[in-house]
Amino acid sequence: MDADNQIVVPPSFIALFQDGRGRLQELPATVRERYELCEDMASSLTERALQVIHDHPSEAGVLQAFHAALNQPATGLRQVEARWVVLRLAELLNWVSPPLQAAEITRP
Repeated sequence: MDADNQIVVPPSFIALFQDGRGRLQELPATVRERYELCEDMASSLTERALQVIHDHPSEAGVLQAFHAALNQPATGLRQVEARWVVLRLAELLNWVSPPLQAAEITRP
């Protein structure tokens, strides 16, 4: 990524934008912007997840519900980004993530 920028985009996020040969399919600045959006979203959802855990039978149920909600076109997230946000959310909460559907990159 860009050496002048101090934001380190993790390899797990960069992989969302790479082809089979590891080449980025988007500009580095775009990947960084999308990462910042997704990281902020995962962080902002932690409090809500802790609130709704009482309405769900399990942490996996909460994460699956969030995944379904984030996978809607109105969110502006690509399917792979929605999945990444939920996996990151699980990591932030120290919850075990359920299997989530992986998808190809779709352009909004």
